[in-house]
Amino acid sequence: MSDSPLRPSSLINTVYGAFLRRLGGWISIADLITLMSELDVDGPAVRSAISRLKKKGVLEPERRGATGYRLSPAVHPVFDEGDRRIFASLEPADLADGWAMAVFSVPESERSHRYQLRTRLTWLGFGNIAPGVWLAPGRLLDDARGMLVRLGLSDYVHLFAADYAAFSDLAGTVSSWWDFPAIQEQYASFTDTYAPVADRMTAAAAAGLDDADAFRHYVPMLTQWRRLPYLDPGLPTELLPPDWNAVAARQVFQQLHGVLLDPSLRHVREVTGLQDV
Repeated sequence: MSDSPLRPSSLINTVYGAFLRRLGGWISIADLITLMSELDVDGPAVRSAISRLKKKGVLEPERRGATGYRLSPAVHPVFDEGDRRIFASLEPADLADGWAMAVFSVPESERSHRYQLRTRLTWLGFGNIAPGVWLAPGRLLDDARGMLVRLGLSDYVHLFAADYAAFSDLAGTVSSWWDFPAIQEQYASFTDTYAPVADRMTAAAAAGLDDADAFRHYVPMLTQWRRLPYLDPGLPTELLPPDWNAVAARQVFQQLHGVLLDPSLRHVREVTGLQDV
């Protein structure tokens, strides 16, 4: 995991995804700057990040007595998909559930779509098993379908619900379809960084954890974590190396999420005056 500072736009995405969606999806720019200052991001950096997120169609300006920004309706499905990957897919897939297979052919004249398909399928957790043929655990089928339709790429793809029938040692073969060492390196880095934090925060929670302190720890942690479920396809346990270190990393994440989420949300409510909708 990179030691470089987290991008302000990534932190803002986390704040919207973890808190503001349940509080109406809008925040004043003044309150956002206040929250981001607690994450060591200054006002000019916040405004620059907001400008980039507007250009990407993530945020839209809206005045509610004060100047602010709300999540664009178009990105709500993206955040919902992210929730499923980050929170609901912490356990490995079941081998009996089969596979999602994507087969595509893109004309050379539209090769930008080919690149977009490869990038998006990789981001969803698909592994490349042959030219134009991609595979992922079956539980990713609905997310793949939704993504392809949302991005206007469905005309280029045949999407199958598939079962593995025979002939190769599947456990040995899948290691050539996904980069296991790179995934494990990311998990190890997360565990090394946040296991001590989890111990400290759990001890602090027993004594009454400060809400602002919880927020300062939770947002960077979640920002780092939410990349990992996309790098990891969540393959069935039978197909993973015996030393697969995702389990320890998930335990650290779940511990911190359990301890820090509620006080962090209280802090956001206190700063913004927003309430759950």
